[in-house]
Amino acid sequence: MSATPVYIICSPRPLVGKTLIARLLSEFLLLKNGTVTAFDINLKEPSLLEYLPKITETADVIDTYGKMQLMDRLIVNDGVAKVIDLGFHAFDEFFKMTDEIGFIKEAARRGVAPVILFVADTDRVSARGYPMLQQQVPRNALITIDNEHVVRGELPPAMARGRVLPISALPVFLKTYIDRLSFSFTGYLRNEKDSSTELHQWIRRNYSAFRDLELRVMLQGS
Repeated sequence: MSATPVYIICSPRPLVGKTLIARLLSEFLLLKNGTVTAFDINLKEPSLLEYLPKITETADVIDTYGKMQLMDRLIVNDGVAKVIDLGFHAFDEFFKMTDEIGFIKEAARRGVAPVILFVADTDRVSARGYPMLQQQVPRNALITIDNEHVVRGELPPAMARGRVLPISALPVFLKTYIDRLSFSFTGYLRNEKDSSTELHQWIRRNYSAFRDLELRVMLQGS
């Protein structure tokens, strides 16, 4: 069996587009593979559960029981990709836990391939969080998300040296449109006949980037 990918979308900062990226990735995996399991670990931020209730479960890392319950689900090589929308409030506690239990090494032993998607920002909190991930996560499993809506210019040098996945900014009116709870990226691709629209091309470009990422994960885990 190929490695089962576990995508962890994270940032120690709120409002950086993390849930948007989790939505995009989850819908892509559902379209491509027919199945995906998503986990929502958020407090007051926009909730993945609200957007994709049929494939999303809530999880927490506040107590030992919640941590172990989540880890038990992530460590299984069942062929179903997992997506974690990790709220900024849980960033430190989650990665402290994964470090303590040796999650990365145990995952590799069991045929599971964790991929950390770190949403970049230029603040001090992000500047401290990124090196912590570098110490814990293999270089090829740490991806910097360059969300142009957040970082309007060059990435911090440390983050730019690793693997980078750019997410281009959308005009405000389109951002408002896709923020509706009823909006589906895949639904838009299927129903919008004009493939030249800016939103159509934006979704397709991001889906293509996720396809390439998934292929690299599978090759690394084979």
